[in-house]
Amino acid sequence: MMDPDALDRALFALPLEEPPADLRAAILTSTAFRPAPPFSVFEVAALGALTAVILWLVVLIAMGGGGLFLNTLSAIAATIQSALTNVALLAWLTAGAATAFWLSIFTGSQPFAAVAQRFGRRTSR
Repeated sequence: MMDPDALDRALFALPLEEPPADLRAAILTSTAFRPAPPFSVFEVAALGALTAVILWLVVLIAMGGGGLFLNTLSAIAATIQSALTNVALLAWLTAGAATAFWLSIFTGSQPFAAVAQRFGRRTSR
C-alpha cells in the first residue's frame, strides 16, 4: 500500500499529453463567440403559426373547394370585426398599452448618477 503523498507524487510524475492546438479556439467558438441564431423564438413561432394557417386553408380548399374557404374567411373576418367593435376589449387594450408605455418611459430602474455622468462629460464647450 502506498501512502497518499507517494501516490500524489507518482501521479504528478506522469508525463502529460499536450492538448490539441485548436482546443481553446473551439471552446471559445462554441461558448462565448457563438453566432446568434438566425431567427428568434418569437419569429419561429410566428412563422409556424402562419404556416399552419396557410396549410389549414389549403386543406379546406382541397376538401370542399371554394365554399369552405370563403366560409372560413368570412368567419375569421366576423370574429375580427366583433373583437374590434367590443368596447370593453378596446378599453383593456388601451389600458394595457398605456401601462406598457408608462412603465417603459418612467421606470425607476435608471439611476440618476448614470444620467448625470452621461451629460457631465461634455467639456468641449
